[in-house]
Amino acid sequence: MASKQHKKEPLGHVLYRVLMIAIGASLAAFAIERLLVPNKMIDGGIIGISLILDYLTPDEWRLFNFATLVILLNAPFMYFGYKQIGKTFMLSTILGVVILGVTERLFHHLSPLTTEPILATVFGGLSLGLGVGLVIRHGGSLDGTEILGILMTKRIPFSVGEFVMFVNVFIFGWAAFVFGLEPAMYSVMTYYIASKTIDAVIEGLDETRAAFIVTDHYEEISDAILHRLGRGTTKLLGKGGYTDEQKEIIYAVVTRLEVTKLKSIVNEIDPDAFITIMPTHEVRGARFKSAIH
Repeated sequence: MASKQHKKEPLGHVLYRVLMIAIGASLAAFAIERLLVPNKMIDGGIIGISLILDYLTPDEWRLFNFATLVILLNAPFMYFGYKQIGKTFMLSTILGVVILGVTERLFHHLSPLTTEPILATVFGGLSLGLGVGLVIRHGGSLDGTEILGILMTKRIPFSVGEFVMFVNVFIFGWAAFVFGLEPAMYSVMTYYIASKTIDAVIEGLDETRAAFIVTDHYEEISDAILHRLGRGTTKLLGKGGYTDEQKEIIYAVVTRLEVTKLKSIVNEIDPDAFITIMPTHEVRGARFKSAIH
């Protein structure tokens, strides 16, 4: 039996993804060289380790600068990323890491944007997070720590996030010995700002919520959500675990600002309705954008 042929990604999409990864890696290099390094601040993960090793490398070994180190240290994780996630991820990661190293060299001899630690922390974290977020959103990575986390968490009782946090505790502790306690504390603040910016870039700025509503007034509530919020609903069927009665469940997705109005609509029609509201990471579909308020 012939194997199924997967449809190739259009060239325009590939070029756009390459452009976004290049912009993201360049922004990260800009943040590192123009804001973080001049103020003895670092990021977490492989980038942070590379920055510390670059600082500690003697002048006669200058072949091993940040650009070289970040590529060499990421190389094993690119290989494992290929094994675990696929060829597209590996190629996107190689592109991102190489551009990060090359553009870092271009920015290396430029004067810092600021030597004020607070400004460097805030704008360095924002620029770094925006850059890394763009690379991740378009299928690549600049840091192998997450890949290591995926591999390790299959063998240890921790999540990927917990593993990455555990690794970064040691990295920032190491930075405190190398650069001093105060720069290390600023580095932690930078990492926090960058991580929140990455989340915003990956998940989007439009925060949405998924609502499950268990009610005996399905039609009335569903109609009110459609006409008063402009949101469509999906009917799910379930059974009560205690009564074994069949229940109709409404599933709807609304923005964060619409949650209060949604609860008001449900409470007005059925005060006894059971509502569960959960955050969602991404909503796709042009019809979701339009709503009645």
